[in-house]
Amino acid sequence: HYFIQSNLSIERMSSEQLQGGRVRGITIVKAVVTGNTSTYLGGKRETDGHTHSWTVYLKPFKSEDMSVYVKKVHFKLHDSYSQPMRIISKPPYRVSESGWGEFEIMIKVFFQDPSEKPVTFYHLLKLFHNDSVVVKDKTLISEHYDEIIFTEPTSIMYPLLVNARPLDPNLSQHHMNFDEVERKTFTSIIEARRKIKTEISDLSARLKNQREVYQSLKCEVKEMENKKG
Repeated sequence: HYFIQSNLSIERMSSEQLQGGRVRGITIVKAVVTGNTSTYLGGKRETDGHTHSWTVYLKPFKSEDMSVYVKKVHFKLHDSYSQPMRIISKPPYRVSESGWGEFEIMIKVFFQDPSEKPVTFYHLLKLFHNDSVVVKDKTLISEHYDEIIFTEPTSIMYPLLVNARPLDPNLSQHHMNFDEVERKTFTSIIEARRKIKTEISDLSARLKNQREVYQSLKCEVKEMENKKG
């Protein structure tokens, strides 16, 4: 998933559009999914006390070869792991491990052109069931939709971004139903707006009533002062 404000090739762009080595007036959005799966081991493992095996990953929302524009992905695990920084230089961008606790994993994406600043995501590793996860065939899944936004990408990155090779759609299937998530989110936003509108209406009515009471009291005070005069 991406949008492009212009689909001109680099060769057809004017010098104004290529100022400073960047393609001016262009925005490209690459949709991604960060997530993890985990499986209960049936109890504490004798060797290390671990209770779950898990895999954390970054993948494209739509099927494409991210390695065309992504150079490498860093996964920063908890410091208790012997090698907390894992560097993945080709798809699939994922790390498999085991453990007993949940923690935040930093996912840092580096691009083929070092002039493009790396982008960082944070994923909370989920091992235990709650309302934010789904369970399929005894495997717990936690996924989140996100976006990498390239505003005026470099002239090196631009052709890489617009010409990323498609992959087998089966390789980018998602465990979460993001259409349903989007529908629920939209419904929640509409409901929140309705509540806010109702609260504003109630506050406006109360304010109007207070103003009327104030004006009434003001008139009474004025009448009393006139009688004394």
